[in-house]
Amino acid sequence: MTTQTVAPETSDVVAGLLGAGFNGVIRRPGEAEYDVQRKSVIPTVDSRPLVVVEAFARTDVQAAVRTARAYGVPIAVQATGHGTRVPADGGILVKTTAMASVLIDPERRIAKVGPGARWGAVLDAARQFGLAPLSGSHRDVGVTGYTLGGGVGWLARKYGFAADSVIRAEVVTADGRFVTASTDHHPDLFWAIRGGTGNFGIVTSLEFRLYPVRQVHAGIAYYGIDRAADILRRYREWTTTVPNELSTAVVLTKLDDGRRAVAIKVMYAGAADVAEHLLKPLFEVAGPRLAGELRTIEYADAAMGGTPARHLDFLDELPDTLIEALTTDENAPTVEIRHWGGAMAHPGPGAGPVGHRGASYSLIVDREMPHLPNSGRTFVNFLGDPGRADTAYAPADLQRLRQVKRAYDPANFFHLNANLKP
Repeated sequence: MTTQTVAPETSDVVAGLLGAGFNGVIRRPGEAEYDVQRKSVIPTVDSRPLVVVEAFARTDVQAAVRTARAYGVPIAVQATGHGTRVPADGGILVKTTAMASVLIDPERRIAKVGPGARWGAVLDAARQFGLAPLSGSHRDVGVTGYTLGGGVGWLARKYGFAADSVIRAEVVTADGRFVTASTDHHPDLFWAIRGGTGNFGIVTSLEFRLYPVRQVHAGIAYYGIDRAADILRRYREWTTTVPNELSTAVVLTKLDDGRRAVAIKVMYAGAADVAEHLLKPLFEVAGPRLAGELRTIEYADAAMGGTPARHLDFLDELPDTLIEALTTDENAPTVEIRHWGGAMAHPGPGAGPVGHRGASYSLIVDREMPHLPNSGRTFVNFLGDPGRADTAYAPADLQRLRQVKRAYDPANFFHLNANLKP
């Protein structure tokens, strides 16, 4: 329960933070660094918090939570800003960027990271031991936000979603408590955060499994746009035959010179000759290669890139009508169709609420496509409208998530996110 009934001034909140034991850096409106720290990577989010606080330790996060509750103001968390889609206007914006520790236990194949860690740091630390995390497409993406939202990477068909590899999390709850969530402690909370995002608390430490992948055969090859329909028709047949070690996507895009082209993205967690053999049926309908290459490289150096998800849907199949609609659009958006399935669809017992695991493909387009049929299914990591968070989950999981929310945050204190109401 909050005690504040009148909107507080910045000075009141600063005094409250200091009184609660906050030892980080406090940024106020009018300071140059305030405008730097409040920014999201998403250009449409222009957050105007009462203060931006840079936390250096878990106790700073606890102090921020307790102060926000005492003064009745909202609270939001931001590490890299990639997932920040709801402004923290009139509240406390907690920056965890400085809490970026990365520890590797090579014997147990475990990484323990702070909430400000980025994938690049984990990749570089793990590669020294021939290990790989289930990272995403960009090194500068924050580990925690990505993982709590599910986390689909280029090893996901082999090893599952990043959320499925989490083994422990340290969490500051809505009442300012510090708890450890695992299969043995707060198992309901542990289940919920592995896909349910930051709805249930602020994660201040995350532990997850690493995998014995040092090298992959990977890259992007470009082909003529005139073969797009043929490639996609072959793709829908070919993807039913490939092993989980092979992850691919077909992208309708542009070359550097402006020409339209079909890009085939590939990552194979195995030998080059096996990869090329598996890919031959797909490449043989693609025609002459215009650019790009596949090569054997360290997993940590594989830059696969991504497409902004202005339109997102999940597909169980690739019908001819959809292929025609995507390949004959005169306005030529960027379209990425990615093969899902594999270990993503078959998690172990007790897996978290990552939604729509059974989909065969994801469809991402870099602009709104209202004329396309849409199943309405979404994925939290790609969700542009945080108000549609409930569409990211299966009905039974959504019901259970709301039960956990009522248990740990009945007043919906943590709501400046892809929010699930109690």
